[in-house]
Amino acid sequence: MKLLSQPVVEWLGTTPHGWSQPRLKGIFRDSTGAISIEQLAELEVQHYSIPNFDEFGAPAREDGATIASNKTLLRGGEILFSKLNCHKPRVWLVPHDDQVKVASTEFIPLAEWHSGKTDKRFAAYLVGSAVFAEYMTCFQTSVTNSHRRINPTDLWQTRVPLPPLPEQQRIAAYLDASCAAIDAAVAAKRRQLETLDALRKSIIKHAVTMGLNPSVKTQRTNVEWIPEMPKHWRLVRVKDVMEFFNTVRVPLSAADRGVMTEKTYDYYGASGVIDKVEAYHFDGTYILIAEDGANLLTRSKPLAFLASGKFWVNNHAHILNPRWGGDKTFFVNLLEAQDFSLFVTGAAQPKLTMENLGRFKFALPHRAEQMEIAAFIGTKNSEFRPLLALIERQIETLVNYRKSLIHECVTGQRRITEADVRAIQERAAKLTQEPTLPHTPA
Repeated sequence: MKLLSQPVVEWLGTTPHGWSQPRLKGIFRDSTGAISIEQLAELEVQHYSIPNFDEFGAPAREDGATIASNKTLLRGGEILFSKLNCHKPRVWLVPHDDQVKVASTEFIPLAEWHSGKTDKRFAAYLVGSAVFAEYMTCFQTSVTNSHRRINPTDLWQTRVPLPPLPEQQRIAAYLDASCAAIDAAVAAKRRQLETLDALRKSIIKHAVTMGLNPSVKTQRTNVEWIPEMPKHWRLVRVKDVMEFFNTVRVPLSAADRGVMTEKTYDYYGASGVIDKVEAYHFDGTYILIAEDGANLLTRSKPLAFLASGKFWVNNHAHILNPRWGGDKTFFVNLLEAQDFSLFVTGAAQPKLTMENLGRFKFALPHRAEQMEIAAFIGTKNSEFRPLLALIERQIETLVNYRKSLIHECVTGQRRITEADVRAIQERAAKLTQEPTLPHTPA
């Protein structure tokens, strides 16, 4: 492969002979077209937003009346490039269809100057590559670390490596087949993770709600979510056996945290650590449980968790500890095993108030049995942890290979022939086969 003698793409260096190095503004134009809140209110739209990209990887069908800010109206065929936090590439190729489509103004829409002159799939892989994202971070500016943006002008002025159209098409076809197979393998691995974690949670839930003795005598209760419980356990309310420390909570804005220089201590929100701060309000081990947010209902993340050491908590998490020397490991797993949906209020923003959490009932054993169950939980977690870690490493390997493959192809380090495309398309079906689930603990 012959290379040009001098680097002409500032973020890449040398490119293959026969490839051009145009600026993005020479290939694409900004197709921004605004649509107001008032216009949105009368429509049902496909919404291309940052949260939808991060959570679903796809646009969401939404009632325009629920969208509270102006959006970019899309015509179809655009490549959307996020100007927010470019270290995490967010790139969408918008389809041509009859649906009304809008995008967050955090996306820069790239539309072709001349249709058919560039393979948009190739271009999407290129601007979505890790090496391109790394270069774009050089242009980010902001007073906070959490929201850093590029100026669109810096994107448009960037030179990119561009092979002839037939080679673009080969690369796009090769990456389409390869990435589809890799994505299918990753999805299968994630289903394995979900299956294993669901098994782990079910074992723990049975332990914290029914104990470890399979022959235990039980009794019925009049509590809707507790059909039965061990006869020697007692029915209690959260506030009867746990102490709240919510009055110590102090929220800090992103701007306040952004100007801190000695960020040493964990700053907790509803789902865990979200930042570091200069000071702390808690020193010890406490149980945190989300006060608000969609996770109260979706349970896609842990709802109750332990926070240890010196830390700060905002006003989106309740802080509790068991009274009278109760076992914290037992209590945090007991809370995590509960369904609080009957006690959650609010439609737009689900909320579990301190009052509602305090009156929630569960069955509770004596302290000695709590400690026995906590030890059992530790043993089970130690059995599942290496299995879960193994699958997570396999997923990480696949994801890193996908990034590397895209990088090699769009920069010309790997040249793609028609034979390569045919071969990967033929092998793709084999790569999508469901992997075998590892042996799980009994």
